[in-house]
Amino acid sequence: MRRASAHDHERADVNCTMSPQMASKTTTALVQSRQWGRIEVFPSAVAAIAGHAAMRCYGIGGMAGRGLRDGFAELLRREHVDKGVDVVPVDGALVIDVYVIVQYGIRISEVAHNLQQAVKFEVERSVNVPVSRVNVNVQGVREERR
Repeated sequence: MRRASAHDHERADVNCTMSPQMASKTTTALVQSRQWGRIEVFPSAVAAIAGHAAMRCYGIGGMAGRGLRDGFAELLRREHVDKGVDVVPVDGALVIDVYVIVQYGIRISEVAHNLQQAVKFEVERSVNVPVSRVNVNVQGVREERR
């Protein structure tokens, strides 16, 4: 059995292809064809990666469900952070919409900018697909209880 060379690793590094219907609510996956087989990454997994990256950002009070219910944002539990993210392919890249609740007293523009950078970096690092936009939708403000 021969050892893998640097050339083998270069050949194995292949970008994902995306189905045109991919969105975080569908089950269509990002697909990578490799020399040893196929790798599928489902949109819910990409949404979970983005959601967890967002939750680690300073100033984020939590993830919110898409849309408002009776004028109020729904704070999602940690295990459902993917429900606060939409993932859509556009021109060979991903557009990610993130729905968040920010902490009271924090500059929203700074929190949103940091969130955009963190989500873009983490998704691109994890699935090797470029992210063209991260849209931040602030659904509410949360005051920390003392």
